[in-house]
Amino acid sequence: MSKGGDKRPIVIRRKKVVHAHHGGAWKIALADFMTALMAFFLVLWLLSVSSEETRRGVAEYFSTPLVTAMTGGDRSGSTSVIPGGGPDPTHSDGERARIDTLQRTRPSSEDQRRLRNVQQRIERAIERDPELRQLRNQMRFDMTREGLRIQLLDTDQRPMFELGSDQVAPYMRSLLRTIAPLLNELPNELSISGHTDSVPYAGGYRGYSNWELSNDRANASRRELIAGGFDPDQLLRVSGFADRVLLPETEPTDPINRRIELVVLLPEIAEAILNPTIMNAEVSRPDAAVEALKELPQQDEPQAQAIE
Repeated sequence: MSKGGDKRPIVIRRKKVVHAHHGGAWKIALADFMTALMAFFLVLWLLSVSSEETRRGVAEYFSTPLVTAMTGGDRSGSTSVIPGGGPDPTHSDGERARIDTLQRTRPSSEDQRRLRNVQQRIERAIERDPELRQLRNQMRFDMTREGLRIQLLDTDQRPMFELGSDQVAPYMRSLLRTIAPLLNELPNELSISGHTDSVPYAGGYRGYSNWELSNDRANASRRELIAGGFDPDQLLRVSGFADRVLLPETEPTDPINRRIELVVLLPEIAEAILNPTIMNAEVSRPDAAVEALKELPQQDEPQAQAIE
């Protein structure tokens, strides 16, 4: 209490709080989420009821413009506003024709499934054998444009063949004979190729060289596969490449370049090997060659008489 007995007034301030409406932002977010979820399940349903051909066609439709744009091709007579388009839904017109060949050589999903199944069976057979299990790191499987490629790699510690010889090592023989019956499960033809490193023979290429060695090793592998039960009628090609086809990121003298490659060929690749396409059929005709000679510039008369 202050002097004079005055009392200070007590001031009570009351603040009026206005509760604002929370709004509906969360409802919009929920609606967007439900719409996206409905679209997702709709796509899943369409994929389940559509055929493989339909799905492939839809995928090609959406991938074509991007691929064409990346290749930088011109429109080649296409009237579509999208580069690479065209009136033909099979994409045989426009820039799409440039990549048709590549897509025809890609394995279909059914081919990939069958080839991957064989790969898994081979891997399981190797895992069951304690001796062959040690060779697992010397095997590579990959899918190429030709088909399923199985690479059997050499090392200094565990070579597949005797040094400088086509004499098959015992574990290599066991490996090939284990693979043989599994390859028979498919009707696909088989290609076998031999490869060496770049270490030359003493006589160079004048005598027995890496060319003969790579081919001999491929044929030795062929004999072991047949001894293991592989059907000889499914064998389409045996070849040797010497040191001309090296593995990526390796030195020419690396032992890993000494290898055998088995390729389970796709049907269209096997057909192309059996019936190679002539790039220019006109040149192959004798009359076309004569006509081409007639179109050459005529030489001076004295030279013509001298030729006669």
